[in-house]
Amino acid sequence: MQADRVKLEGRILFLTEDPELIVRQLGGWDMPWSFSAAASNPKLRDDISTDEIIPARFCLYYDEQLGRYPYAGLRCGGAAPIAPGAIQAGGFAACVSGKRRGKGSSREQAPYAEMCAGIRLVIAESFERIYRENCDNLGLLASSDFSCIAAIREGREMAIEAFCDGSDWLQANVVRRGGLLAFHRSRPQASLAPPPIASVARPMSIAEKIIASHMAGPGSVQTGDCGFARTDLRFSHEYVTPMAARFFECEMGPEARVKDPGSVLLFQDHLVRLPEILADSPAHLPVLDQAAELTARQQAFGRKQGIRLHAGGEDGDGGICHSIVFEDYALPGQLIVGSDSHTCHAGALGCFAFGIGTTQLLASWLTGEVHLRVPPVFRAVFHGRCRRGVTAKDLMLALLATDVVRGGGAVGRVIEFAGPAIAAMSVEERATLTNMAVEAGGFTGIIAPDERVAQYLISRRGISENEARRLCKGLESDPGAAYESELEIDAGGIEPMLALPGDPGKGIPVTHLAEETAIDIAYGGACTAGKPSDMDQYAEVLACGLAAGKTIPGGVRFYIQFGSAKTREYCASRGYIDIFRRAGVTLVEPGCGACINAGPGVSTHERQRVISAQNRNFPGRSGPGQLYLASPLTVAASALAGRITAWQG
Repeated sequence: MQADRVKLEGRILFLTEDPELIVRQLGGWDMPWSFSAAASNPKLRDDISTDEIIPARFCLYYDEQLGRYPYAGLRCGGAAPIAPGAIQAGGFAACVSGKRRGKGSSREQAPYAEMCAGIRLVIAESFERIYRENCDNLGLLASSDFSCIAAIREGREMAIEAFCDGSDWLQANVVRRGGLLAFHRSRPQASLAPPPIASVARPMSIAEKIIASHMAGPGSVQTGDCGFARTDLRFSHEYVTPMAARFFECEMGPEARVKDPGSVLLFQDHLVRLPEILADSPAHLPVLDQAAELTARQQAFGRKQGIRLHAGGEDGDGGICHSIVFEDYALPGQLIVGSDSHTCHAGALGCFAFGIGTTQLLASWLTGEVHLRVPPVFRAVFHGRCRRGVTAKDLMLALLATDVVRGGGAVGRVIEFAGPAIAAMSVEERATLTNMAVEAGGFTGIIAPDERVAQYLISRRGISENEARRLCKGLESDPGAAYESELEIDAGGIEPMLALPGDPGKGIPVTHLAEETAIDIAYGGACTAGKPSDMDQYAEVLACGLAAGKTIPGGVRFYIQFGSAKTREYCASRGYIDIFRRAGVTLVEPGCGACINAGPGVSTHERQRVISAQNRNFPGRSGPGQLYLASPLTVAASALAGRITAWQG
């Protein structure tokens, strides 16, 4: 159990926008910090992503070796000031940054790398939900109270309760005990049980209905209620499974068994395309060996536990984890957790699906449950009809660019998408919205299932009409359901959008681009834009181009990657593969890839410009180039033009 009071001995690292200040700190200088209201402290870096805390290439490690690499991807003022090993050598016990620390991926390697480098406390103006939970679950202290800076420098003890402020009963007890695994070990002896939930009938949102049905006892829940929720499905991929398996066996013993392995899935997807960009260089063989070790470790764990593995390759079984969960497994009303932040993809089917970190994953292996605090709901209502050429991706980029979302108004909230424009969308287009809810900092995204969802289940899953409609019945939000906030948007006023390099929230209409922007690479794929409906969009643009005698110009590479084997089969059945090849597209087999710097379509130097239909463009995420985000239509039109342009079809 964590001591009642903690005293940190060591230096404090301030992650500032000025890279020179960081370099000076690494060299031994302790940066002053004033608490005076009139003080002009250096500007701290906001929006630090987990890609910057621990770049994907270092996630090939899943042990203490990660301690060499925290902040190796951090970009400040155009520079990358922190080299491998610098944090360990600097003797830092705490690290300070600005707003929304830990954006993006659910990778628990980020806080684990910080811990392995000697960091015991992270301080930030605000945190993203999964990153903060991962810190608590590992036993890394986290706080938004900047008075901790003075306490450390003055050698004062701090009460452990100070790091529980604002936490629910469960998370506070996790912090008090030094992490989630310690909490679970102490549950039987300490008779730890969350406070009872008042089961008072009340109108509920769709998210609250699903949570209530998965918690023992309550007929209804409301924001702030906490407890253990039964899961319908738990899944992980090869970037996370080995680390979770190592923790699982170290903590529980080599003979420990996963509870209900039939409701657990493993996927080989994140690294399956890596050899296609690294195999031609002997210098990259150690990286490929590490990737092979992760894959082998996951396979061994799956065999031992009797868990189904969706393997990569061309065996008809491969694809991105949450794409396959959406296509083959998720059902309306289910509660699903996965080791990828984009688990919320399945929310388009009316699931409460969300990403979790490594420690939470292995706890769910043990218990079949997750601990859950009912999050508030942010309702995004899109009125009207989309213009021709405007897609779900454009609506999402427009939402991310609003002042409300840019200011953190959706962080930690369920984003419920509603309105006539959403009702008119296909189920796969809706999945683009729920997939990217996490880019707004959302807990998850969800859309009430309707007749379109029922027809999707009938046509794609072979579910009977009666069963499909039964699954969807009653899963709309009740009249009078409580929303923390609601944002109404005119979908008809949204133009084709573009997110400028650096953050998905830097959205502008394509027509507002200040100057003509030539591109070197176009990429269509990833979980967000590798679905059959996205392939329809690429094919529409390219078919029109071929009819006009146009193909991809020299000097531009256009990659289209299938999100799953079923998507590849769909393209073959529709004649799209022939269209793609005749237009000059390079086709990439199913799996993750360029989106995590692990497959064809990545940039290789800073001067390259890339336009991509993926969901994130954090610094360095897909190579060192300048990465713009856009819809499949805009990506394909830009690939044909050799410059960024909207589709005019």
